Amino acid sequence: MLQKKYRLKKYSAFIATYRLNNIISDENVCIYFGKEKQDCSVPTKFAFVVSKKISNRAVVRNKIKRLMRESFRLFIKNNNINNINKYISVICVAKKNMINSDFSSTYSCLEKLMASKS
Repeated sequence: MLQKKYRLKKYSAFIATYRLNNIISDENVCIYFGKEKQDCSVPTKFAFVVSKKISNRAVVRNKIKRLMRESFRLFIKNNNINNINKYISVICVAKKNMINSDFSSTYSCLEKLMASKS
């Protein structure tokens, strides 16, 4: 579970992040980035979205969110978010191909996307 200071919760923050249309994606996940920070002491906030279009079963949607959340928790723990740390908010939206993925493929997919964002 991500610490509370890293969670994006406000509806207005979600809308502002989506509105900027700063996106990077691949076949498994789409990542939206918010504004760039002026104050680097404020932590980047993360949110994870899995639509009902992916799966009607809540168990499957929650599993996908747990996989993405754990990947980002490890990135934060290992200080591996240097490229993303300059943004205020980050929203990860799962795609249909995420249903069959395991933790290692999710982790490598997110790591590759984060490395490509500069």
